[in-house]
Amino acid sequence: MTSSKLTIVLSSIGVMFSAGLALAATPPANIKTAQTKIGTVYATTGGMTIYEFKRDNPQTQVSICTAGCATLWPPVAAPTGFVPSVPWGTTTRKDGTEQLTYEGYPLYTWSKDVKPGDVTGQGVKGNWRAARPGATPLAWTPAQ
Repeated sequence: MTSSKLTIVLSSIGVMFSAGLALAATPPANIKTAQTKIGTVYATTGGMTIYEFKRDNPQTQVSICTAGCATLWPPVAAPTGFVPSVPWGTTTRKDGTEQLTYEGYPLYTWSKDVKPGDVTGQGVKGNWRAARPGATPLAWTPAQ
């Protein structure tokens, strides 16, 4: 193979790889990004911040936030017809409902966030953090 053909092939692979990553990172229909005082985070289409729970295991994608916990931290449901695509996925809760996951973490909203853009759940008891796009997750500490 000539060097020009090799360059074209490698360039094509790079374009396909980049396009695949862009498609894979597209949030589900009920999720958007939002600007908050702690930066860009994922939110519901209604603007409510989405959180991850430190005690959930991203490898098993099992939610341990049930009963009273799930009342305070309502699970984010997977939209009808959602097809998982890394980093987005789903987990089946004990009640049989499908909950969205991001990077393996089941996702929740916080009942004490009252308006779009609130991030009062950030750092609660050192176990909750706002989910955000990108390679660097937030710390499990309260917002400043």
